[in-house]
Formats: sequence, C-alpha cells, structure tokens
Amino acid sequence: MREFETLIGLLLVAITLAAAARRIGAPYPALLALGGAVLAFVPGTPAFSIPPDLALALFVAPVLLDAAYDASPRDLKENWGPVAGLVVVIVGLTTVAVAVVARAMVPAMPWAAAIALGAVVAPPDATAAIAVLRQVKIPHRLLTILEGESLLNDATALLIYRLAVGAVVAGAFSIRAVAPAFLLAVAGSLVAGPVLAWLVLSVTKKVKDVPTAIILQFITTFGVWIGAERIGLSGVLTMVCFAIAVSRRAPESTPARIRVPSYAVWDTVVFVVNVLAFVFIGLQIRPILTALEPGRRAVYFEVAGAVLLTVILVRVAWVMTHNTVLRWRIRRSGFHPPRPTLRPSVRTGLVVSWSGMRGIVSLAAALALPIQAGGSAFPFRDLIVFTAFSVVLGTLVIQGLTLRPLLRALDLRDDDPVGREVELARERALRAALATLDGDRSRAAEAVREELATHLEEVAGEAEDARGRSVHADLHRRALAEARRTVFEMRAKGDIGDAAFHRLEEQFDWVELGSGAAKLPVPESEGAS
Repeated sequence: MREFETLIGLLLVAITLAAAARRIGAPYPALLALGGAVLAFVPGTPAFSIPPDLALALFVAPVLLDAAYDASPRDLKENWGPVAGLVVVIVGLTTVAVAVVARAMVPAMPWAAAIALGAVVAPPDATAAIAVLRQVKIPHRLLTILEGESLLNDATALLIYRLAVGAVVAGAFSIRAVAPAFLLAVAGSLVAGPVLAWLVLSVTKKVKDVPTAIILQFITTFGVWIGAERIGLSGVLTMVCFAIAVSRRAPESTPARIRVPSYAVWDTVVFVVNVLAFVFIGLQIRPILTALEPGRRAVYFEVAGAVLLTVILVRVAWVMTHNTVLRWRIRRSGFHPPRPTLRPSVRTGLVVSWSGMRGIVSLAAALALPIQAGGSAFPFRDLIVFTAFSVVLGTLVIQGLTLRPLLRALDLRDDDPVGREVELARERALRAALATLDGDRSRAAEAVREELATHLEEVAGEAEDARGRSVHADLHRRALAEARRTVFEMRAKGDIGDAAFHRLEEQFDWVELGSGAAKLPVPESEGAS
C-alpha cells in the first residue's frame, strides 16, 4: 500500500514540475529528470523494480505509436536526406565513438558491452526538443526532421543494441552469423507493420463503445510490439510501420465520439509513461552509487561525463558538416523543393544539432539490459545504467534549458506552410460540403449552411449544440462526410500534409460532436476504404 501511495505522490509532483516547466518555457522531461535524480537520494523512498524484458514494451511502445501516428510520410519523404543522416549515420557514429571512449577509460569492458552502451545513448528523443520548438513555433521543416529522427533512429539504435546484447550473452560476435537475422528483422518489420494494421482495423472497425475501443487500442499496441519481438522482428520498426498505416486508414472509419476521448487518453498515458521512466531509472542510481567504493564512484562519474561530452560533440560535428555540404550543393544546383519551405542555413543547423536531448528510449534500453548473461552478471550493467541516466539528465538540462533562448536569438521563421494548407483544405472542404445542399431550400438546409460556414470559414470555436430535427442532423452528417472525404483525398494526393490534415480532422470532430450528427449510424458505403 505504501508503494501505491508513493506512486500517487510522484504523479502529483510530476504534474507540478510539468506546470512549472510550461511556465518557464522549459521541456518538462528536463525537470522530471532532475526530480528523478533528487528522488534517488531521498531517505525512505520505496524501491520500485521492473523486469528488464518488460521495460522496452512498457515505456517505448505507447510513446512510439503516439508519435508515429502523427507523422507525415509526405513530409518525411521530402526531407529524407537530413532525416536519413540523423537516423543512420549519426546513430552509428555516436555508437562507435561512445564505445571507443568507454573502452579507453575502462579497458576491462568487453567491446560488445561498450557497443551496447553506445547504442543505449545514441538515439535522441525528440519529445523534449519538440516540446520547446512548438512553444516558439519554429519552421515546419525543422519539426519534420526532428520528428522523423525520433521515430526511426530508435530502430537503428535498438537493432545495434540487440545484436550487442546477444553477443554478450553468447560470448561471441560474428557478422556472418547475425547478418541474415538482421536483414530478416528489417524486411519482416516493414511488411508486418502494415499487415497487422489492416488486420487490427478489420477486426475493430465495428467497435462503437468508447471504453472498449480505447482499451483495444492499448491491447493492440502492446500486442504488436510483443509479437514482433517474440518472432525476432524489430519492435520499433514494426510499431512505426503499424502506426503510420493505421493513421492513413483509421480516420475514415473512426467516429469523432471515439477519436476525441482517445486522443485525450493517449496524451495522458504518454505523460505518465515518461514520468514513470524517469522515476524508475532514478531509483536505480542510489543503490549503484552506495554500493561503490569512493575510487570506483569517481570512475563512474568520469565515464558518464566523457560519454555525455561525446554524444553532444558527435551530433554537432555531423549536423554542421552535413549542413555545410547541403548549402554548398544548393549554391551550385539551386534550391528546388516540391513546395515552399525554409532553406537550410547555419542557423537551422545549429537548432538541429542542439536538439539532441536523450530521453525515454535510452532509459528503457538501459533498464532492459539483462541482469544475468550467459550464467554470470551482465558486464558493467551498473555503469551502463548510471551513464545512460547521466547522459539523459545532462542533455536535458544543458541543451533542454538553453534551446528556447537559442531559438529566440536565431529568430527562425517561415511562411507557415501548414497554415496555408489548412486554409486551402478548409476552403475546398466547405465548397464540397455546401454542394451537398444544392437545390434544398428548407429551413434545415439553411441552418446547416450557416453552421458549416461559421465553423469552416473561421477558426473553430466551441461547437454549438444542435437539437434540431432528424432531417437537420441527416443533412449535416452528409455534408460533413463529404467535407471529410475531400480532405482525405487531398492528403492522399499530397496536396496537404498530415499536420494540416490533423488540424482539420480535429475541427471536423468538434463540429460533428456539437451538431449531434455523431449520434447517427454511418452507412456501409461511407465506411473505411
């Protein structure tokens, strides 16, 4: 009972810290990391523990699905160059650099364990960076690059991590032995994600009860991750592909009365998961340090400091080098993006290079290290866990608390491409919706015209309750369905991105919920395609 009371108290403290972070303009994970570090040394704090094999599924799967659902394949495709560099090259460089540094400082550490440490701290978590970037409203292109990095770099890092841990357990490592399994895991994940999305949507599309629908969302999320890991696929890649596939199909078949509460529940769960991750990793620090002799404790701090410096410098070096090459190519060949966007510059490179805060994936991967490997303790597990938390804490404090002042000093702006796409889609959706009422001069039709014009021509306010007759609700439903269909087609054709699509989707949801049209059944012909 005491542990439960403590957990409730921790959540209350976390909410307070998050509110304080919003007030001072700092990313809330930075204050949570500081809180976790302080908590580790509070006398009498109960010891929480979690099985290592549960850590990644519990902490990473829901956060990853939530982020991947909002990703825009169109925007990621248009920025594939910088995203690929951050996802593949910089993760590999960081892993190798950290492994070399760790081996130089602790020669007794096996190479496989050193590489596992590098893979743990290699992937930045864009949650903290984006929390700051959205407050300042930076150019959409930078958000796309950082969000794309946060989705896919985990897959690269965790594949390396799994191979390294497997080498420690087996006592040997062979490229020839692991290459087929590695390629199979990547290819299988790319196929399994969309297939599982189709199966899940086919089974759940007829569920109309809100609590049941939300519970099924979490069951399928953890089920996809556990199933992928169980058969040797990449849980991260499978989850990303699954979430993106679901996000392309689910909006057409999910009613607003399910979608709106689902989003609220997911936002809450993602926040709680972040809180618990920092708390659990923080509670691992005290027993590690108290069990160490003073001399070894100094070594742990030295290794953690060296690794922290390494991950920051490697990112800055790669991003600024890539940025320089990109600007050189633009000077020679010109800048011809598919649609208007911000040109790469030294200022954009500085923002991306300073947005490398580590977070929940590094914490979960450290916790997931097996306690025993090959019949003996996993080599230097305590050092890896301590270093992972130190890197997360250091990057969140050093970079997280200085990112907003940096953004203000650089003053980056674009011409709000998402806003322009929202206006384009709103205008076309309004025309399509009103076209369904052509020739109908009834009072109900006129009321629907006025209501649609009010909601779609201006920024949506609170939806007005509609208590009209059933004919009014039917007309409203048909018109709104046509507006939705038009926006679905615009996204499918690439006329608008997912950022603009989700803004309009939310607006349509509130219109539907406020009008009473959400209470009517949707005909079979208007279900998901």
